[in-house]
Parts: sequence; structure tokens; C-alpha cells
Amino acid sequence: MNRLRITEIFFSLQGETRTVGLPTVFVRLTGCPLRCQYCDTAYAFQGGTWYEIEAILAEVKKYKAQYVTVTGGEPLAQKACVALLSRLCDEGYEVSLETSGALDIAQVDARVVKVVDVKTPGSQEVDKNRWENISHLLPHDQVKFVICSETDYEWSKQVLAEHALTDRCQVLFSPSYQQIAPGELADWILRDQLPVRLQIQLHKYLWGDVQGR
Repeated sequence: MNRLRITEIFFSLQGETRTVGLPTVFVRLTGCPLRCQYCDTAYAFQGGTWYEIEAILAEVKKYKAQYVTVTGGEPLAQKACVALLSRLCDEGYEVSLETSGALDIAQVDARVVKVVDVKTPGSQEVDKNRWENISHLLPHDQVKFVICSETDYEWSKQVLAEHALTDRCQVLFSPSYQQIAPGELADWILRDQLPVRLQIQLHKYLWGDVQGR
């Protein structure tokens, strides 16, 4: 199968990860097997339009962008996502994949920056974490923890230590939007001298919860 169900393809500033603030084309795939309580893209759970990979590439080429992010939903829930990622790399883009970490990342092209979300207890999907994925992380990849409470923070600290995550790749701690104050999370990180990057969702501060931004 050489086609994927797409919710939207849009051009915006990257709101997260190490390329935050840079103009980026986002390819949002439809469907997700998880239901995180803080999800801000529930509109991508259903619907969408079927695109051949060549048609997706044609849409992406309409924008003069160096960076492309494939997101969801959960992109890896569609098998053809792996092929799309490789084709985007072949076209010369710097490609990142935003994934829940619940599905196998082993087959993802090594050129892709994998941004793997480790689900905290506050997400209400902590049991979906696929811990085997850690062994497939490369130095250019990133692991993200969305922190909903101090309990989540302490849990995340423990996971960092148990899996030596900061030795594998960059780790991002992100406050769940409107659930915990960014400054509070920043204070905890500094107090404990954690080698992680505080990440806020830039797009939320610029445009709020607007689709396609």
C-alpha cells in the first residue's frame, strides 16, 4: 500500500523540539490508538483524505521549507508512513517524526529525527509505552515527557535514571498546556540540576489551540 490517510498538510513555525521557531511543513496523518487526556489533536482521530505518497510530496514542495515534520494522530499506525519518511529524506528535507512511543520505531529510516513521547502517568496512557524502543534511539533523536503534575515529574526523573536516557539522546520536559505552569517545571529542573531541555509549545503561545498552526 503506497497511500496514507491525511488530516492536513500545512506550513507553520515548529512549536517544539530542537528546531523550535523554524518554518516547517507539517504532514498530519489520521488515526491514533491512544487517548491521552491532554490530546490537542483529537480532530485527527477520524476522517482524513487518502493521498498517494507522490501527491504528499507534491503538496510539501509547494512550500520553500527545509524542515518537514510527520505527525498525527499516531503516524506509525499507518504502515506506509515508513516509506513516506524515507521518500522525504530522499528529497533532501530534514525530516522529523512525532510518535507516541507506543509503536515499533525500529524500521524508521535512520536519517529521520525521531521525537518519541514517553507517556507519563498523567497522560492516562502510561501502560502503552513500548520500552523496547529505547534501544533504537540514535544520538540525533529526542525523547519527550509531557509533565502534568509533580508526580509526573518525579516519575520522569526515575525513568531518566533507569534507562540512562540523557546518555542516548536529548531529553525534553514539557509542561502540559494549562495544567502546570512552565515556570514551576523550570524551577524543579534547576533544583534537581537535570540535564534536560525545558520545552514549551511555542505555537500555543502564538496562536492558542488553532488547528493547522
